Amino acid sequence: MGVQISGIIPKTEIELEDLSGKKIAIDAYNTLFQFLSIIRQKDTGEPLRDSKGRITSHLSGLLYRTIKLIEVGIKPIYVYDGEPPEFKKKTIEERQVAREESRKKWEQAVKEGRKEDIMVYAQGALKLTTEMIEESRKVLDAMGIPWIQAKSEGEAQCAFMCKNGDADYSGSQDYDALMFSSPRLVRNLSITGKRKLPRQEVYIDIKPEVIELDKVLSELGITKEQLIILGILIGTDYNPQGIKGIGPKTALKIIKENKSLDDILKQFEWTFDVDPHKIYDFFLNPPISKKYEIEWREPDRDKIIELMAEEHDFSRERIETAASRLIQIKKQGTQSKLENWFKK
Repeated sequence: MGVQISGIIPKTEIELEDLSGKKIAIDAYNTLFQFLSIIRQKDTGEPLRDSKGRITSHLSGLLYRTIKLIEVGIKPIYVYDGEPPEFKKKTIEERQVAREESRKKWEQAVKEGRKEDIMVYAQGALKLTTEMIEESRKVLDAMGIPWIQAKSEGEAQCAFMCKNGDADYSGSQDYDALMFSSPRLVRNLSITGKRKLPRQEVYIDIKPEVIELDKVLSELGITKEQLIILGILIGTDYNPQGIKGIGPKTALKIIKENKSLDDILKQFEWTFDVDPHKIYDFFLNPPISKKYEIEWREPDRDKIIELMAEEHDFSRERIETAASRLIQIKKQGTQSKLENWFKK
């Protein structure tokens, strides 16, 4: 879910092609969730499944969207979450309860034919399993796309890679990468294009959004430490919903009027089990891996077909076409755009 600071954050809409030649460290979990959310049957909310009943929506999205990204010259690096901090345990448990509630409401909506509710509750029942994660990694390996295992939160690792110069952007729907001090964040990579609004017959055109940390801090008139405190007041993954009655604008006013987190906490009741200083310190110094390899390799056409068509029952013709398209991009380098594509 991430910290909800969209309303006060300066952002710039761009075209996907504007990111040509850029290396983007993409939050894999966040992206796979997006695919699970979007790629579903409209009437029932059911995700794609193979003949063995295994969910495959995430694999479809991963294959075709990644090909789209590299076709315009983007060099993706997928980053997977590691062990969450101990104080996230309660949030994870609460999400499991919420998913079960959504599942029940989804089943009821299908039974009653309430199409406007089906997709909403189906998306709320999302669950990314260990098996899904492993399957996605196999597909990336077959495509020759690098992926990295984070020590803890994927967005913290993306932010480090961006600060370290190994990536030009962190890629995620959530703003947490900014809390982890990523210099640049790009949103909407996995959902660019025409999208239908929930419960409405209205379609909107979604474009990538670029957020620059220096610009955010400058326009808001705060430091990166104050940004973290602002996030804690509003609510993070570690203290969802934040302090009651405090929204982004109020939080901004508060942090400008008070010098420290302790000064602020004296004024409000802290109702969460986790120590707010632990959240603050975690955003400032998260566990990250400094040892990782980024290598774009030759795609394995046969392996892509084996995984997608033979193992998971996708249309062989469509997968062969997609694999051939990927290889063609590699050969041609999309002319000048991808001239050095397979060079580190």
